[in-house]
Amino acid sequence: MWESVLWGVVGAAPLIVGAVLAGVRSWPPRLLGVVLGFGAGALIASIAYELWEEGLRVGGPVALAIGVAAGALAYFLADRVVDRWTRRRGGSGAAGAPLAIGALLDGIPEQLVLGIGLAAGEGVSVALVLAIVVSNLPESIGSASEMRDAGTSRARVLTLWGGVAVVCAAATVVGFLLADVATAGVRAGASGFAAGALLVMLVDSMVPEAQERAKDVTGLATVLGFAGAAALAFAG
Repeated sequence: MWESVLWGVVGAAPLIVGAVLAGVRSWPPRLLGVVLGFGAGALIASIAYELWEEGLRVGGPVALAIGVAAGALAYFLADRVVDRWTRRRGGSGAAGAPLAIGALLDGIPEQLVLGIGLAAGEGVSVALVLAIVVSNLPESIGSASEMRDAGTSRARVLTLWGGVAVVCAAATVVGFLLADVATAGVRAGASGFAAGALLVMLVDSMVPEAQERAKDVTGLATVLGFAGAAALAFAG
């Protein structure tokens, strides 16, 4: 039980760290774009070599595909709700929201799977934890920086990302507690849900934002992020 708490905190802590880093200094747009591009590459590797492969291994392609579709739809609908809310407020208040939504919809099932694995006695995949850390940090830095640039207070930014981190960390404990009733299909679906939400977020928000800020070095940063996270996955 306490092991799940520990690893839940380890996986979610970068979300708060990134928000703090965005608050203590102003990040040049080009550097922020590079960070986002690197994070996007790390997320692509996490999807391919952690979430997708784990889903296929434990539950097969059908449950995984259902999870992917559900995650993609969930992110799409959540993003539309935020857009509609923003228009009602006159176009303010949604800076950084897509990345925060992506972190939440990815983090919950991802750390749920981590908790289930701990309860099943599979131990901790160091590669998975490092992949979570490597991808979470750029997400929170990018989102928090956008929010600060749009005039959102530091306290509000930290509150938002602190809340996302707490929910994601709690998902590890929930996964640990529900391991006995979590079927292979549920585990595969959870991995797929995280992958689907991330894929839509990457295409709709993270990569375009990185390209807008970093311009011609975005592709290089993305490939380096992919290579680093893929190496961690294979090292595990």
